[in-house]
Amino acid sequence: MAQSLCKVYLHIIFHVKTTSPKIDEEHLERVYSYIGQLVNNAGCKVIRVGGISDHVHVVCTLSRETTIAHLVEELKRNSSRWIKTLDERYKWFAWQGGYAAFSVSQSVIDKTVVYVGNQKEHHKKVSFKDEYLQWLRMYDIDYDEQYVFAD
Repeated sequence: MAQSLCKVYLHIIFHVKTTSPKIDEEHLERVYSYIGQLVNNAGCKVIRVGGISDHVHVVCTLSRETTIAHLVEELKRNSSRWIKTLDERYKWFAWQGGYAAFSVSQSVIDKTVVYVGNQKEHHKKVSFKDEYLQWLRMYDIDYDEQYVFAD
């Protein structure tokens, strides 16, 4: 019997819809934990989830049976439903329509995990928009800025 041996590291980023309430600091760790459970439930393996009140970073390995699009759809759909149960203020909570996903080399996975864990400090110096555009440029992704942050 032939085996498919693979290990693909992903760094996924998505943000809160601009018309949606941001996630309160007191709820962030629970949200990250829940999203991590969703990653594992999808057959992938969570490595780190982090961010700040307006966006999330997910570092994980991708299951060979799961597509990136399906994984992100599951994460956003299920976490959005769950976040709405945390507090009345999240009644209209929603994630943006899109997302970014990047492959990560095994040689820099530890650095990526540290980066995701330091988001609170990082965003004291760099805005989410600047960070996101920097990732798109670094990975040479063609984009039209007028649509990148459109909900």
